[in-house]
Amino acid sequence: QVHLVESGGGLVQAGGSLRLSCAASGRTFSRYVMGWFRQAPGKEREFVAALNWSSSRTYYADSVKGRFTISRDNDKIMVYLQMNSLKPEDTAVYYCAAVNTILLPRGADQYDYWGQGTQVTVSS
Repeated sequence: QVHLVESGGGLVQAGGSLRLSCAASGRTFSRYVMGWFRQAPGKEREFVAALNWSSSRTYYADSVKGRFTISRDNDKIMVYLQMNSLKPEDTAVYYCAAVNTILLPRGADQYDYWGQGTQVTVSS
């Protein structure tokens, strides 16, 4: 079992930065692939980024590539999403997710554990 709690969301102007954090619990956290997803009002939940257990492999959605960075600290049992050069279209509720797999899934239905989400609002 993995319990996830996101934090770090807020209101920021376009071009600004935010760092989201995801605190995880569970003794087997280091085995899990961690992902970030987002959901804007009226839209489906979409993949943002994923990271394997050793941080040796990452995958990003094209819309955030070069602007967002996913990272993890297995000792602190934390996952982060550094978001730079934010755009109004990045406005959404951001979710942290986890799954025990050797792959880097991009589908929301492929993840087993989810946090409650944190709101990110980017003003123009």
